Amino acid sequence: MLRPSWSRVRALSAGVLLAIALTGCSVFGRAEGATTPRQPGDGSTAAAGLRVSLVQKLGIDGPVRTLDVDPSGRWQCKDCAGDGVDSNGQLNPEQAQRLQRMLADPALAKETDEARQYKQGCIDALTSSLLITPGLTITIQDCPGEPKPPAAYQILLLLTQTTPAEDKG
Repeated sequence: MLRPSWSRVRALSAGVLLAIALTGCSVFGRAEGATTPRQPGDGSTAAAGLRVSLVQKLGIDGPVRTLDVDPSGRWQCKDCAGDGVDSNGQLNPEQAQRLQRMLADPALAKETDEARQYKQGCIDALTSSLLITPGLTITIQDCPGEPKPPAAYQILLLLTQTTPAEDKG
């Protein structure tokens, strides 16, 4: 069996990240003319709350699963468990409040793909990307030995344990 060349892996990684970034733009509908994204923990988003989307893909050919959660805790999931079924629901009030506290954690700014200079490490692994308003992207890949950003990983666990989205990693 031939292993793909690194240039092919980089091209695929760039394509996946581009798709995730474009999904994030369309999911959050950032206002035209907006300039500087607000950062978690700066107080400017506390009253409005923060949105989060989880985009997951298993390997190169796996289906893309998406979970969108609004500040009130209402969620919509497309192909949640990789079975083609869409669903929606509501986090309970404690879960919604906990999620909002986690999304406002200033530590997330240090865990973004840009801050970590994230590069995809594995092929055929579960890749989970958190897209957090106001424009933060944090990718977590289930690769042996790859460290998981602690604050973002707790958000991933909360989302996968309280909705039909599954952490199959």
